[in-house]
Amino acid sequence: MIAERVAARDWPEISGRLDEDGWATIPGLLNRAECRSLAALYAEEAGFRSHVVMARHGFGRGEYRYFSYPLPPMVAALREAIYPRLVPTANRWMDRMGLPAHFPPDHRTFLARCHAAGQARPTPLLLRYGPGDHNRLHQDLYGHHVFPIQLAILLSCPETDFTGGEFVLTEQRPRMQTRAEIVPLGQGDGVLFAVSQRPGTGSRGSCRVTMRHGVSRVRTGLRHTLGLIFHDAA
Repeated sequence: MIAERVAARDWPEISGRLDEDGWATIPGLLNRAECRSLAALYAEEAGFRSHVVMARHGFGRGEYRYFSYPLPPMVAALREAIYPRLVPTANRWMDRMGLPAHFPPDHRTFLARCHAAGQARPTPLLLRYGPGDHNRLHQDLYGHHVFPIQLAILLSCPETDFTGGEFVLTEQRPRMQTRAEIVPLGQGDGVLFAVSQRPGTGSRGSCRVTMRHGVSRVRTGLRHTLGLIFHDAA
């Protein structure tokens, strides 16, 4: 079901949006029941390899848990179905930026490359924010092997489960001031975005655009998010 849902999306349009803006939304990637079932996993102790309280590390306020292997079936299915759709864009970005990294067409082969280099810890995670919580601008790199696009799916319903907590992206082009973008998301919507750098056009021609992402302060309620990074961590 997940694979069919992913295959039905307009991937040429999504690829074009990624090239143009460095991000693209996928509305209604998960339904309400799927969002609720994933968010409910946060309260369980089993199935996670670590628990991070963000304030202890200066990351912001809130907390998140990294899944352990084997991943929940829905999480694994999303990772495996979406990765190959992104590989053409990822390889094109590497070529345009003059970088040697190229990515194999299937996710298992890419993970084998990560694991052989010592990046064997799974990176999919659940994040939870309460009133006053936020996530400072950052990049999810985790090691030498980095797939340049990642996915976040909002599991909670804005204005019903929480208020505030907007997803924020920034881009920095050479010799230009930083531009910020608020990405509107509903429950079950996904946003694909550049992990670190993407190719772009600056005042002097082609350039590398540096991107960061975060979450603005939650005013009320609880906000849950599923994060899917396609490379594993050292």
